[in-house]
Amino acid sequence: MSAEVHGLTEFYAGPLGRAAERMIGARIAYLWPDAGRRDLLGLGWAAPYMNLWSGHGRRILVTPQSAALNGAAAGTALAEDARLPLPDTCLDRILLVHALETSDAASGLLRECWRVLRHDGRLLVVVPNRLGVWAHFDHTPFGQGRPYSRGQVSRLLEQRLFRVARREAALFVPPFPWRVLLGGAGLWDRMGRRLVRRLAGVMLIEAEKDLLAAVPVSGAPARRRVTAPLPSNYAVSVFGPGSQRPAASSRARA
Repeated sequence: MSAEVHGLTEFYAGPLGRAAERMIGARIAYLWPDAGRRDLLGLGWAAPYMNLWSGHGRRILVTPQSAALNGAAAGTALAEDARLPLPDTCLDRILLVHALETSDAASGLLRECWRVLRHDGRLLVVVPNRLGVWAHFDHTPFGQGRPYSRGQVSRLLEQRLFRVARREAALFVPPFPWRVLLGGAGLWDRMGRRLVRRLAGVMLIEAEKDLLAAVPVSGAPARRRVTAPLPSNYAVSVFGPGSQRPAASSRARA
């Protein structure tokens, strides 16, 4: 996470942050209703959303070291973006909030997520929408770092061996702490998802590990000829698949 992202604690303590937490949290809970029974990692600044579920699954919070300038939440581990302090295939779910758009090593971060997820694991990326209003106002964390379009996020995930499973949208209310707006934030979101989904302030992209993409596909066999001398006076010509047979074989000397 880039150190330029500031004010996360103050933002979520204010009325605009509480409204954003409520709207985004509702979409996260909709996508992952059973995450409380899973081993879950919150990565970036996911603390406001980690109490959405009840259950006995293991929950881990990891914040990039540069985010410590903002005051990491209690019980949060600090780590480098591209080097998570976790063993391979140990998690069922990973939630990325204020992580991908602010990371200085986005590809390495996703590579690490792929490594620590189990084979049926799922990743949920919460990222500012390049077309949304929130990305154009830097008084909120969603207006800092790099916003993404839907296609950019999908391509980045596919390059890191993930397959996009579902997409959701949130934060259609304008990013201003006006009581008249925030009082109807739920209505703004319901209408926005029906009418102008592409203009959401935040995109939620759920992806799963694409194990088949990690297996190299063998190409067509190359045509080749190999001549191997034998101890006797024979010479054997070995042809690759698809090659023509030799016109005549060698004969032994008398």
